[in-house]
Amino acid sequence: MAEPTAKGGILVPFALVTLIWSSTWIVIRDQIGSVPPSWSVCYRFALAGVAMAIFCRMRGVSLRIGGAGLAFAALLGTAQFVLNFNFVYRAELTLTSGVVAVIYAMLLIPNSILAFLIFRQPVSRAFIAGSVVATTGIILMLTHEYRAADIAPGDVLAGVGFALAGLLSASAANVMQGMDIARRLPMIAVLAWAMLIGAAVDAAYALATVGPPVAEWRTGYWLGVAWLGLVGSVITFPLYFRLIQRMGAGRAAYTSVLIPVIAMLISTLLEGYRWTGLAAGGAMLAVAGMAIALRAKAG
Repeated sequence: MAEPTAKGGILVPFALVTLIWSSTWIVIRDQIGSVPPSWSVCYRFALAGVAMAIFCRMRGVSLRIGGAGLAFAALLGTAQFVLNFNFVYRAELTLTSGVVAVIYAMLLIPNSILAFLIFRQPVSRAFIAGSVVATTGIILMLTHEYRAADIAPGDVLAGVGFALAGLLSASAANVMQGMDIARRLPMIAVLAWAMLIGAAVDAAYALATVGPPVAEWRTGYWLGVAWLGLVGSVITFPLYFRLIQRMGAGRAAYTSVLIPVIAMLISTLLEGYRWTGLAAGGAMLAVAGMAIALRAKAG
């Protein structure tokens, strides 16, 4: 990716990541069907990895990042492109895309906690207060989902558990961007290897758990793979990880404040999500809490 200009270095990447990732939640939902989630994740990042490697060659960026670089890419790929997305796809088996996006709005919290524990980046009392408000809102929304679900309540709880596990995996990958090795190596080369290694691990996991590759020849499915792999991964991850390196893992996760609002609106239009006072109140608390946390960190 070209180095951002001073004016657009934060705002433009922030806006692009927010808008694109808001759309990916509903596309992921459409991927869930006859194809096991593990294979859908594999197809997505195999395509993304190849596209990112081609982009490296086009930009004249070497894919030779050394043994330490490959080890770092493998860890990053496992956290972000294996664990995180396998958990996300499974969460959407039982939860609407908007609700999963709201859970991911809490990314700001583990990112800031891990950044404090590892890099000693400070966390203010106001940030903690905002996080408590946001968590309360999340709980209200999940209570609504639990009551309204047409499936067994235990399946709803399993979906929540998968979403939270994915959240922690994504947070670990985010915080890895603060390491010295991440700043020394070319971002797009690391991501190319992380996606390719992640896709290989996804394939091995899928083979071990659900058997040989399964394909769905519906046009919409493969258009979804293309959107998620190219737009939702190749374009966004270099922008987002660069934001992390420039702003810190906690502040870069501010994108998660706006994403669920847009995702919930999309879910309402396309998935028939029905709002209640409990759900609306929870959504407002979640966004308000994240806004409080954002203001506290920014100050």
